[in-house]
Amino acid sequence: MKDNNRDIHKIIENDIDLKKVINTLKNEESIGVDVEADSMYHFKEKVCLIQLSSEKECFVVDPLKVNNTSQLKTLFINRNIKKVFHGADFDIRSLHRDFGIEVNNLFDTELASRFLGVLESGLDSVLLKKFNVKVDKKYQRSNWTKRPLPEEMIEYAAGDVKYLIPLAEMLEKGLEEKGRTGWVKEECKILSMVRHESTNNSPLFIRFKGAGKLDPRGLAVLEALLQYRMKVAEEVDRPLFKVFSNNSLMGLATEKPVAMKNLQNLNIMSPKLIRIYGVKFIAIIKNAMKIRNSDLPVYPRKRTPFVKPVVSRRIMAIKTWRDEIASGLNIDPTILFNKAMMNAIATKNPQNLEDLAAVEGLKKWQKKEFGRDVVSIISSVK
Repeated sequence: MKDNNRDIHKIIENDIDLKKVINTLKNEESIGVDVEADSMYHFKEKVCLIQLSSEKECFVVDPLKVNNTSQLKTLFINRNIKKVFHGADFDIRSLHRDFGIEVNNLFDTELASRFLGVLESGLDSVLLKKFNVKVDKKYQRSNWTKRPLPEEMIEYAAGDVKYLIPLAEMLEKGLEEKGRTGWVKEECKILSMVRHESTNNSPLFIRFKGAGKLDPRGLAVLEALLQYRMKVAEEVDRPLFKVFSNNSLMGLATEKPVAMKNLQNLNIMSPKLIRIYGVKFIAIIKNAMKIRNSDLPVYPRKRTPFVKPVVSRRIMAIKTWRDEIASGLNIDPTILFNKAMMNAIATKNPQNLEDLAAVEGLKKWQKKEFGRDVVSIISSVK
C-alpha cells in the first residue's frame, strides 16, 4: 500500500466547497465512495453524509447543509473515473433516490472479494485481513442527522473510504491473476443500475413476517394496525419498528382484544404504549371485526410449480457439476450459478450456446466461461 495522507479529511458543508472537491476529483483515476443514512432514526430514510476519497485525502460531504448536492452527478457519471464502493447496492439506490445520481464505472470491493473466494466479505473483515486494520464499529448505528456532528463521527465516516482505493488495486490484481476481471466487471455494471423500489399499493401485510400464519380475520386486523403504524410513524418521524414492534402487532392480530383489560393481560407492549394508544388499538380491532367475511383479505399463496422428473435430473446434474467447479476455484457455488439460474437453465433445456444465451438473467461471463460445459451436461441428461 502506498504511503499517503489518507488520514486527512475535510468536511464539505456548502456548494462552493463541493464544487472545489468535484474539480479536484474529476482528474482522479479512482475515487472511494460511501454513504451514511438515517434509517434507524427517521420515518423517511435519507442520505446524511457522502464520503469521497482520492489517493491523498478524504472529503466528507454533508448533503443536509449543501444546497446543491446534485452537482455530484457529473463526477459519478464520468466513465473515466472508477468509483470504488464496498457493498454498493444500498448506496447506489440511495444516491439515485435522493439526488438522481447515476454511477458509471463501478467497482465493488465486497463483490470482488467474494469472487476471489473471501467468505467473510464485510469491510471490517477484509481490511483486517488485507491491511491488518481494525475497524471501530462504535458509530455504525449512530444518528447521522444530528448537527453538529462530533469530530469522532466524521473521522469514523472518513475511515469507511480511507482504504478503498488500495483495496481495489489489490483485489483487481487478484482478479487479473485468476482470470475473473471480466466476471466482476459485468456484475458491477449490473449492480450500478439498481434503483430504489417505490412502495406499491399491495397490502402491507404482504411484507410482514409471519402474516401467512394468520386467518383472514387476523389479516384484516393486522392490515388495519399496520396502516395505523404507518400514519403514526410519519407523524412522529420515527422508523416503523420504533413506533410499535412487529411482535406487538402480531400479538394483537392473533388475539384480537376488544377490551382494555384483555389488551393489558396480553403483556405484549409497555403500559406507556397502552396508555397512549390502547383506546385506538381497541377501536381499530373492533372495526376490523365488523368486516364481512366475504370482504376479508386472503394471504396470497404461491403454488409450487410441478417440476418434471427430467428437469429435476438436469438441476441435480448442473448442481453437482457447479459444486465441483466451485470447489476447484475456491469460490462460493452460488456465485457461479444460483438456484434460480440452475432451475431456469434446466427448464429451458438448451441444446447449444445460442439456446443457453436465451435464458433470462444469464450473464455473459457465465456463458463464456461455462456455457459449453452446461450445454454438454444438459444434453447428457435423459
